[in-house]
Amino acid sequence: METGISVHSLSKTYRGGRVRALDKVDLGVRQGEVLGVIGPNGAGKTSLMGCMLGLLRPDQGSVLFGEKPPGDLFIKAQLGYVPERLSFERWMTGRAFVAFHHALAKLPAGERPARVARALQRVGLPAESWGRPIQRYSRGMLQRVGLAQALVGSPRYLFLDEPTSGMDPEGVLMFQHLVEELRQEGATVVLNSHQLPHVARLCDRVAFLKAGRVEAVEELRRGELWRGVKVRWLGEAPPARLAGLDMLARKAGCELVEKRAGEALFRVPGDRAAAALIGALVRRGFKVVETMAGEDRLEKLFEGGKP
Repeated sequence: METGISVHSLSKTYRGGRVRALDKVDLGVRQGEVLGVIGPNGAGKTSLMGCMLGLLRPDQGSVLFGEKPPGDLFIKAQLGYVPERLSFERWMTGRAFVAFHHALAKLPAGERPARVARALQRVGLPAESWGRPIQRYSRGMLQRVGLAQALVGSPRYLFLDEPTSGMDPEGVLMFQHLVEELRQEGATVVLNSHQLPHVARLCDRVAFLKAGRVEAVEELRRGELWRGVKVRWLGEAPPARLAGLDMLARKAGCELVEKRAGEALFRVPGDRAAAALIGALVRRGFKVVETMAGEDRLEKLFEGGKP
């Protein structure tokens, strides 16, 4: 099935309608993209993911994978999920836990050992720990085996709720490489994370939720850690020179966000681009006296502004 996910007018309440988690959410997920879902605590991110997976029944609205709801057996067979709060049969070994989920999915038993080994290898769980009871795993190892169970069925749609929680830097790097592999394989990934640098690096777009509503959906430049840089210069620049700021920034591989008297805010993809931008400003006649970190594009969403 080469189609995306559509969420239409989705609402969800708890406690007899007294607590509104989602309020008429409209959202589209393109086939093969990595969509980040960000927002403050209590914004409705996990409730949205639960409704999209068919684990929660919305009060109103719909979720469709193409033309099929998440409860359709064909769709269920293509879903993978790593919840924020992982729950395990702790007496099981890591290998047995992933094999159990392969069996729950009613996948061919003959391919099970190879599929389980492949999933555990992809998440970087050391082979010597596969036969160890899960109750002896560290938090980072639990996250890895949770990822393995989500991957063992080769899902076309993968939902990840804070998947790097408790992981060490090596685990985070593994996760980043894994998401890139999944993108290349054509999987559609929905990622909920408070780690904004990870979202900026991995996602094609990001949806910002606040108080149960989608406040903004932004395109990102995937693979580039764009950040804000504010540049201040001495004196008033001539109007003609200011008018050329946008073109100057683009030639340096950056973007002009806004300009004011004596300063401007740019978005840059890295240190090399920032250095090229500053050099271009100086050559253009701007007497640069200070550069400082500006607001990150995703951080600005949390402050209620437009990036």
